[in-house]
Amino acid sequence: MRSVRISTAGCPSDYSQGLLPIIAQSLGYQLDWVKPNQADLLILGPFTKPDSKKLKWCPKPLRPTVNSILNLTPSRANSPLRVFHSAENLRHDTVPAEYSISFDLNISSEQHFRLPYWMEMIDWSHEGIAGNQNPRYGKLMSIERLMQPLGNRFLEKKQAAAFLSSHIREPRKTLFEAVQKVMPVTGFGAHFDKTIENHHLSGFLKQELLQEFGFNLCPENGMYPGYYTEKIPEAFFADCLPITWTDENVRVDFNPQAFINLAPMTWCNYEPLAEIIHSPQALQSYTAQALLLKAPSILPFRDFVKRILEDATT
Repeated sequence: MRSVRISTAGCPSDYSQGLLPIIAQSLGYQLDWVKPNQADLLILGPFTKPDSKKLKWCPKPLRPTVNSILNLTPSRANSPLRVFHSAENLRHDTVPAEYSISFDLNISSEQHFRLPYWMEMIDWSHEGIAGNQNPRYGKLMSIERLMQPLGNRFLEKKQAAAFLSSHIREPRKTLFEAVQKVMPVTGFGAHFDKTIENHHLSGFLKQELLQEFGFNLCPENGMYPGYYTEKIPEAFFADCLPITWTDENVRVDFNPQAFINLAPMTWCNYEPLAEIIHSPQALQSYTAQALLLKAPSILPFRDFVKRILEDATT
């Protein structure tokens, strides 16, 4: 078995349970988790902080760019192979690295791979990848279900929306108020329950909670082409009609006819939402829609990870 010394900086605490490490092990690599200065492979996450001493004179938002221009990071010969991997709405070149993994669309570089975060929550056992988890939701999602029509079950549940959120900063506040004008909205999460320290300690599983609701208000945290998280598919998988807020390029991942998108309604104060919710015919149309129109595969990402590992251990 081949081994690789791997480390992280600025990554979520549960990164070791994510797809990249799991795929690396499926490829026959033993992962030895070490300190960054001992690594062959260094994963730089979205919370990576620029070198504040060397760039103390530079405004923080500009430090990643200036850091790249000045080439302040060590050369490959004297440092680990660096991979910038972001599950946040950050651009693929935010942190200088030899490879990058992000949401960004149409990046013409063989050193970049687009891996939207929702794919981390899929059951890939049919393609030989197993071990990833979705603890906050309660289970992994199956491609087979996401490719089936939503069905009638959301119509049989109460006509109300669940809204899970740790904060209600804009645009969430406005979207929350807009949906409340049309139907009851019940809030869950740290914003609505101050006893919850963070979403890892919420005390509920999202998949179970959504069983009571016909709708799930699940806006994206920000709007950028390609930035589509687990929110829409998790709502759909729980037999809810997703009510989201995202840009039109979402069709690259999901069938736009399978959910309600509030973003195109912004100009008219979301008035079409009431027409949809109060129209049995309009709601019935969603029952025949599948979220995925084409089965995704994790195998291209496996090949990308294989190339990274070979580069890191050469």
